[in-house]
Amino acid sequence: MSAFQTSTDRHPGNLPGAVSTDPTDGVVFARHPFLTDSELRSLLERAQIGFERWRDTAATRRAALLHRMASVLRRRQNEMALMATREMGKPIIQARAEIEKCAALCDWYGENGPRLLEDESTSVEGDRATVSFLPLGTVYAVMPWNFPYWQAMRGAVPIMMGGNGFFLKPAGNVVGSALLLEQAWQEAGLPDGVFTVANLTRSQSPVVIADDRIAAVTLTGGVAAGRQIASQAAAALKKSVLELGGSDPFIVLADADLDAAIRAAVTARFQNCGQVCIAAKRFIIEAPVAERFTERFVGAVKALRVGNPLDENTEVGPMARADLRDELHGQVEASLAAGARLLTGGHAVEGPGCFYAPTVLDQVLPGMQAFDAETFGPVAAITIASDADHAVQLANQSEFGLSGSLWTGDRSIGRRLARRMNTGGVFVNGYAISDPRVPIGGIKKSGYGRELSHFGLREFLNAQTVWSDRL
Repeated sequence: MSAFQTSTDRHPGNLPGAVSTDPTDGVVFARHPFLTDSELRSLLERAQIGFERWRDTAATRRAALLHRMASVLRRRQNEMALMATREMGKPIIQARAEIEKCAALCDWYGENGPRLLEDESTSVEGDRATVSFLPLGTVYAVMPWNFPYWQAMRGAVPIMMGGNGFFLKPAGNVVGSALLLEQAWQEAGLPDGVFTVANLTRSQSPVVIADDRIAAVTLTGGVAAGRQIASQAAAALKKSVLELGGSDPFIVLADADLDAAIRAAVTARFQNCGQVCIAAKRFIIEAPVAERFTERFVGAVKALRVGNPLDENTEVGPMARADLRDELHGQVEASLAAGARLLTGGHAVEGPGCFYAPTVLDQVLPGMQAFDAETFGPVAAITIASDADHAVQLANQSEFGLSGSLWTGDRSIGRRLARRMNTGGVFVNGYAISDPRVPIGGIKKSGYGRELSHFGLREFLNAQTVWSDRL
């Protein structure tokens, strides 16, 4: 997934811009001009003024505003969910759940943020040392389209709770969602310039990173975009946090509860049409239960309801864009040519829109696209492991290290094996989710740094030590 992939068009007056296209039917329903360089300079100045005001706002007042934002999100839930569904095809039930998750995030930091920002003191050689957590400035955030509200809020809420500003470059196909989010912050009473949406061209992004009014950078997106942003931030000596791709393993051992594992596997792979960084993608099944798992899993996948995302009965909607669907199909075709076997799906759905049939491949081995690459769509790849150790070995045989799942009837074995998995998170008898109470982030080519919990809150804060004598 690339956060820099942007639909563009020409507008009246020859102003280039981003385009909102409904992936259900291919209809363009909104156009959003890119900022001119002059407009960008004005936004950066406004962001600096907003930060200078916000950093001096007491943590308790910031927390109160987060609670107000939660109320606004719940009040505008249907409107905002509809925009996400129209812009990137998320089933409406899942889109509403995304808004509620953002509201719960605001409430959690509103409840816990002031406590997590308190000074920490200790005695050193008879003197007193105090560590204070102080804001750095405005953080430039390049965010993707797959969760147009949650991804932005997951970064913005802890960053802003800490007293920083948030300068958002949304993906080009979800600018409408980003603008609704900006309106919601304004309605909640956030000072002008603290949360800013900037619809930028590719050439403007490095200008923002280099600007002295930007203190740090965060990105959720693909590996190529991460390399680009990280190098630009490094050249400016600015901190960056990257949450990049994933090819998450979903291990099922022979003693696992197969009913529970299969239910979780279907959700973990096919929610949001499989367009989730932390989605389970590689299903590594211990040999004694591989046949039973595969047969029942394929049956459950075939039963998924694919259709119009505005229909509340739909479980799988369209992919966000046609080029993403075509890229995914190329990965499937390459894997089949390399020896994988197609059990269901494997084709675009006939008719309008960017639909792709929920797909299951088995006999998938390292070296195949379905094993090595990030398959960002409704495709599950099954690989058989000879035993638990082999399963972990296969799980770690990836350039990615975002998260993973491990299913077993013995929790002690699950915890032991989890520590051997080279990922930022492991879910024993569960599937990967993001929750404000625990950090999320990856290792290897899945990026670095953490979001959420107190770890995410302090990523963009200056841990300032003040050592004073006791006179």
